[in-house]
Amino acid sequence: MFEIAKPPRDDDQTLLVADGLSKSFGRLQACRDVSFSLYPGEVLAIVGESGSGKSTLLQLLSAQMAPNAGSVSYRMRDGVLRDLAALGEAERRFLFRTDWGFVHQDAAMGLRMGVSAGANVGERLMAVGHNHYGKIRQTAASWLERVEISTDRIDDAPKTYSGGMRQRLQIARNLVTEPRLVFMDEPTGGLDVSVQARLLDMMRTLVSELGLAAIVVTHDLAVARLLSHRVMVMQGGRVIETGLTDQVLDDPHQPYTQLLVSSILPA
Repeated sequence: MFEIAKPPRDDDQTLLVADGLSKSFGRLQACRDVSFSLYPGEVLAIVGESGSGKSTLLQLLSAQMAPNAGSVSYRMRDGVLRDLAALGEAERRFLFRTDWGFVHQDAAMGLRMGVSAGANVGERLMAVGHNHYGKIRQTAASWLERVEISTDRIDDAPKTYSGGMRQRLQIARNLVTEPRLVFMDEPTGGLDVSVQARLLDMMRTLVSELGLAAIVVTHDLAVARLLSHRVMVMQGGRVIETGLTDQVLDDPHQPYTQLLVSSILPA
């Protein structure tokens, strides 16, 4: 059985640190006092039912939403752990072009649907300074092959692609600049079961090969089991259980987690 290698842990080299994150919308507390550390090469799955707060937490962690309380810090390539709230808008945009990727459930949100597949991948390369057209196109073609898209489709727009192909193209667009951290929001949501299985197999291969850290939001515990080293279970905006993926899913302690697990397992 294929397994994602567990990354070494060094508290002095944490990649991302969430400390007391909270977010409310009026009377609704979408996220309550969430704290954890993520390490280089580690894949963390955030699971829970719709409305549990997991998507809000992902928005906070990726600096797309400001918390009401708490902080998120990220270790830059110079080794310094910096509070994301202290970064300027240009610095945050630069992170998303270089160190970070974001895979949306709806691939159309992460792609330019009216331009070619090659341009979608090449655009991110140009954003970090690549300017040789031939090399950019060659790299784009190489990445299409890595995500199992025929290079014959390099000049086709993603609006002509199937849902699974769009998602694979979105992954190529995100990974071409070799980010250290990728955020994934329900990456297999809305896809047929057979398409999901193929996509998951490809994703875990790339995560392992590239040594990526990833934070994956999903309601599907099968996705969490296949992709992640560690799981956080959310309910009502709070983290109610966390631990190594197999430990949490095979021996859940909290009644809510037990209910989630039992809902996908045969009696």
